[in-house]
Amino acid sequence: MCTLEQRGRVFVLTLTGDGEHRLGHPLIASIRSALASVLAAAQAQPQGPGAALVTVAEGRFFSNGLDIGWAGASRARLGELVDALRPVAADLLALPMPTVAAVTGHASAGGFLLALCHDYRLMRADRGVLYMSEVDIGLPLPPYFVHVLRAKISQAHALRDVVLRGKKLRAPEAKEMGVVDVVCPGAPETATEALKLAEQLAARKWDGAVYASIRMSMFPDACRAVGIAVESDEEKSRHFASRL
Repeated sequence: MCTLEQRGRVFVLTLTGDGEHRLGHPLIASIRSALASVLAAAQAQPQGPGAALVTVAEGRFFSNGLDIGWAGASRARLGELVDALRPVAADLLALPMPTVAAVTGHASAGGFLLALCHDYRLMRADRGVLYMSEVDIGLPLPPYFVHVLRAKISQAHALRDVVLRGKKLRAPEAKEMGVVDVVCPGAPETATEALKLAEQLAARKWDGAVYASIRMSMFPDACRAVGIAVESDEEKSRHFASRL
């Protein structure tokens, strides 16, 4: 399903194998277990604050979305998977460290959402697309998908084209739209550059709790939509005062 390794201050979560990395119950559970391990290890780091996460995938796909083969024609099963993916989004948006997605292949629907839940996205130029397929296959977007998309795709025309046109974005266009941060020639370079960026971010040795709090304050609607309890303005003020 996936593996987790620690390279210095950087945790590398790899979706393993040459398949489509469909987000069914087994893979979702494996990702959540890995993220829980990242959180526990980061909190227990003997070298003090400073960590980062890279998520990368083997093969032609970063993730081709929810496991619609398992769901079949059952809307109940599809709803199960939508509900199961929501806590993964919450785990990433609340993780107390910078997060980097190395998009080394196609990222569609739920796989696109998975990439968007990271702070930074690097993408290979030679192949692969970002694609929110729901409008083409006749499925409504789950509300939390919409909130994350709004939070992470700030250009109105880009959001429109992704959601309402089902536009398939290659890396250069995705960068122009602000959806990805860095374009790399191929998969190896994407993974390498993602690791370098993560190492640079981890070296800043930011306080993880503060980092997560700032991230959540940037995207309050998305965080609420995925089930994160976001502080009120009064609570933020008290928390801010307590840190002075």
